[in-house]
Amino acid sequence: MPGCSDIAMISPPSSPDGDDKRDTCILTFADLELKEHLPFPSKSHLKAEFDARARKKHASAKRKAFALFVKAKEVVADSCCPMSACQGTVHWRCCQQTFKDLVGIHRHVAAHHFVDVGQQTATILKQIAAEADVLSSRVSTDKLPRPEGPPYQPQEMLPDISHIGVDELTSKVGQVLLFYCYCEVADPEGLCLWQNALCQHLHLKGKVRIASEGINGTVGGSTTATHLYVDRMLSHPLFKGVLMRDDFKTSAGGAHCFPDLRIGIFEEIVPLGISPKKVSYKETGIHLTPKEFHREVETYLSQGKKTQKDTILLDCRNFYESKIGRFQGCLAPDIRKFSYFPSYVDENLELFRGKRVLMYCTGGIRCERGSAYLRSKGICRGVYHLKGGIHKYLEEFPDGFYQGKLFVFDERYTISSSGDVISACRYCGNLWDQYQLCSTQPCRQLVLTCPQCQRKGLTACCPVCQKKGPFPASNPSGQAFKEQCECTATRQRVPVERI
Repeated sequence: MPGCSDIAMISPPSSPDGDDKRDTCILTFADLELKEHLPFPSKSHLKAEFDARARKKHASAKRKAFALFVKAKEVVADSCCPMSACQGTVHWRCCQQTFKDLVGIHRHVAAHHFVDVGQQTATILKQIAAEADVLSSRVSTDKLPRPEGPPYQPQEMLPDISHIGVDELTSKVGQVLLFYCYCEVADPEGLCLWQNALCQHLHLKGKVRIASEGINGTVGGSTTATHLYVDRMLSHPLFKGVLMRDDFKTSAGGAHCFPDLRIGIFEEIVPLGISPKKVSYKETGIHLTPKEFHREVETYLSQGKKTQKDTILLDCRNFYESKIGRFQGCLAPDIRKFSYFPSYVDENLELFRGKRVLMYCTGGIRCERGSAYLRSKGICRGVYHLKGGIHKYLEEFPDGFYQGKLFVFDERYTISSSGDVISACRYCGNLWDQYQLCSTQPCRQLVLTCPQCQRKGLTACCPVCQKKGPFPASNPSGQAFKEQCECTATRQRVPVERI
């Protein structure tokens, strides 16, 4: 996600930002699963059961996909050993193994590459469906154009890992990637299929959001696997020349930082809560490099309070993020979700009127749409934002004007470039910045409670939850539900700043 890339987009399963009703997933990879269901091009065409004709079509496509995969692994002996006595014979190479007969390669593919075959099956079925549409729309079928190939060839777009050992691909010594790319995506379902195949192929875990406006993701894996992922993303026709290597933010971690792999299709790649058709990323503010942003903040902090009133240094993140780390002198709205940001702007228009606004977030993606929304009001003297977000800023200025930790939307919760601690334990007030989930389920709020207080049993986010204990409440039907605790009940949804 989340900046995935701010992955406000993609909060962890335990994150308090994870169930915004305004942010509905349109389609997940589960909807495109190939093992038992026919993968039609869109969710509306999925069926629970096949009729006989559909089963036959699916079986034929699967056989063709299987044969194509095996054919791709074929090696003619004289191409590698021209003087050999076995000149002209055929064998197969796959996953660092050599197979001398069809039975062996067939068993291997069936056991280890069913996902790859499934992707190719889906592609073939899409091609068949496209041809059927052409047939039905023409009176004469004598001169029908035949497509040169399916729009997505997952097998051709996966990196060759036959020379890489499994231990190297699955090593826990790795990194977490954070990235996003705004671009026109004509086939989100096809991109979703390819992303799932690519991540599984490389043993990556994480979260990826796909929409017609682009892609936003955060994935973790071994160093080798993440390097291969970046290379493959950069070579994809959709992202070539648009997505750059520098757009991938990296931090120490790996697949273990995520519980699973989640890939879905949404209306927005970051949940602002407003249709991209109304507020487009194309209307974003002016990008500032980390060096330019650093100079702007330096100038801003060196001015007196009277001069500072002409500029606002605005943190676009949620309150629990800015609580543990932020730029000196910033305005950090007390909002719980990024989808509240438009309402925050609307309620505080006078605050922004005639001002220069310097915006920042984790990886840059929230500022893309957030600055576009602010600019749409036509009240600011200028709207600028930090390209690459705090992540990129800390790479260049680890001892700069950012204080504290950087919140991330995975199971690490925080990363840091220094030992600064600017937040405190909720109970004793001692310096502490390591979040954990409230011990009362299903509250799911994040709480700062130091080890000493934890040992005393103080592990909830507020007195109300502390009294309830660790057991989830239930409604009359016995189903667990999400409660409102003191933290959420007393917080103003959209704060109004004092000018």
